[in-house]
Amino acid sequence: MMIGTVILNEREAREARTTAAELEAALSSEAIFSSIVAGLPPQIADGFRKSLNGQKMELEALVQAYDAAKDGDHSKLKRRAGNDPGLCLIVARIARGLTQKELARKLGLKEQQIQRYEADRYRSISLANFQRIASVLGVQWEISLSKWIGSGWDVARDVTATEVRKIIKHARINGWFDDDASTADTSDEASVSYLQRYVSDQIVKYGSPSLLRTGLNVDDHSDDLLLLAWKARVTRRAEKIIETGIPEYRSLDISWLIELVRLSETEDGPLLAQQFLLSKGIVLIAESQIPSMKVDGAAFLVGSTPVIGITVRRDTIDSFWFTLMHEVGHVILHYRSGLAIGFFDDSDASALDEIEAEANDFASNILIPDERWKRSPARIAKSSAVVERFAKELKIHPAIVFGRIQKERGNYATFSGLIGRGQVRKYLIP
Repeated sequence: MMIGTVILNEREAREARTTAAELEAALSSEAIFSSIVAGLPPQIADGFRKSLNGQKMELEALVQAYDAAKDGDHSKLKRRAGNDPGLCLIVARIARGLTQKELARKLGLKEQQIQRYEADRYRSISLANFQRIASVLGVQWEISLSKWIGSGWDVARDVTATEVRKIIKHARINGWFDDDASTADTSDEASVSYLQRYVSDQIVKYGSPSLLRTGLNVDDHSDDLLLLAWKARVTRRAEKIIETGIPEYRSLDISWLIELVRLSETEDGPLLAQQFLLSKGIVLIAESQIPSMKVDGAAFLVGSTPVIGITVRRDTIDSFWFTLMHEVGHVILHYRSGLAIGFFDDSDASALDEIEAEANDFASNILIPDERWKRSPARIAKSSAVVERFAKELKIHPAIVFGRIQKERGNYATFSGLIGRGQVRKYLIP
């Protein structure tokens, strides 16, 4: 189970300690770690070792903050809760030394009701009941509607009707609202209102995609309505899949990576990859970008489930597989160090920060290991036959190798007809 940004009860604390112990066992035993990364390129193994160490340290910090709060020092737990009103109530309960059962008794409720409230961070509670619980816990609070709902509310209110119509038009063309009769009213006022609800509901649940990592500068895009709307759409689609029941993602298992890459050999590889990732507890959603939005891929959490969003902005085989593996890299390497906030990536960026460089290195090496690439005549080949033989040796689609050659040579006219144009969208976006 994915542990959140704070530990809120003894069950979560036990799970965090157990997971930290599993990570410690994997890191301290070369035999165990080697079995986990068997067959993978050394760069992938090194990156994964670093990731596991970071995950272990984060879990230990979570447990320390929780234990300190039980002992009366709730400063660390409060910092981790931030401005989330629901988390603040739970932190207040812990700081006052109350169990869920004891709080329920004070309120005249069943323990299960408090458990349900805390499970969804009090998001489903009425305002009156929220105030009642805050009063019992001695929490003085005031709330701004726009801040609580998220910046998307303000954006949806302040943007021009033309901008809203642009998103609504895209949404209708791509079937966003097909199951919602309330969109029958197409007036500007109704469109703004619906967009507010569509975006804000998701921000209340999961927060806004505030970081768009497009290079050395990590930009704040919490007020980017295009990105907010796109993420809301991807999230809603992912929720419907998750509700049907999918396997739990296991962060210690990466043995399937080579099998995923080899799906690229087949014509319908993108569709097979989507199905394969779902079997590993990762939801892949292909959703067209809204015009003028510059995002190729995204990775974030919906609850405890990793979700990858792909726009197929460049409908080529080489671009799809690199973007997909870049986002898979975020899931594997940054599971507890940013995935909860999310990564929203623009491949046009010429310079990358450390986290994006890690994901890029992951994608490059899982597709074409550096030690194989450096020794291959395909690097300097002028003949497509040489490249195709190398791709066959690696058991990957030759378009991936042709794309890498274009990138390294800085010449996109080279082998331009061999990167699989028009061979992805038709499988993922009807």
